[in-house]
Amino acid sequence: MCEAAVAQGISEIGFTEHYDLHPDEWERDWFKVDAYFVELEKVRAQFARDLTVRAAVELGEPHIFQLECQELLAKHPFDYALGSLHWVGRRLVFDPQFFNRPIDESSRDFFEELERMTRVGGFDVLSHFDVIVRVGFDVYGAYDPTRYEDVIRQVLRNVIEHGIALDINTAAFRRRAQRLTPGLEILRWYRELGGERVTLGSDAHRPEHVGGHLPVAIEALKAAGLTHLTFFERRQARLVPLP
Repeated sequence: MCEAAVAQGISEIGFTEHYDLHPDEWERDWFKVDAYFVELEKVRAQFARDLTVRAAVELGEPHIFQLECQELLAKHPFDYALGSLHWVGRRLVFDPQFFNRPIDESSRDFFEELERMTRVGGFDVLSHFDVIVRVGFDVYGAYDPTRYEDVIRQVLRNVIEHGIALDINTAAFRRRAQRLTPGLEILRWYRELGGERVTLGSDAHRPEHVGGHLPVAIEALKAAGLTHLTFFERRQARLVPLP
């Protein structure tokens, strides 16, 4: 992963291992935090001249497992924490069965739970804002966030209030959906509401995905009127002008 970043001229990368506690989650107890930091220090030393390597974690449903997530963050020197919504009740958003109903029902269920999650806060970056498009597009063949603008705007107000950044995630370009999450419409609402904190994420689970479609994300940010990227160190945000 680090070699792929250096080859593309990327100067900073973060590794956000999953920390998932949902009782139905197959990745539950996956994160071996001590071993993670041992490996992280190895690559930090190996790539010190060319790459800044950030320590990070992806918290699944941090509003439901608030105590456990906050204990993890307090014990370890993470640079940032993602907040992710993968489960709505007992339904997994990566399971096609989540979408075995009208699109408005499944989408609104997701965004209403996302609103509850962001109302609680406790993390630094909201990851893959409308991740339901990854599988939902395969089922429905369409996706129009304007149909849920009311609840999406409330989510955006919540993240602004808590100082949470939006992850501009390019992973859906590796699927039929072929779009950013969030896309330009939501980014414009965010900017209109006063939002300014955004990060870039290729959501790479393989080295060949590192940095994928980041230029597209940067152009979308500019089109939405956003001017800076947000970087984190020891959970302190720093804004840097867009390239």
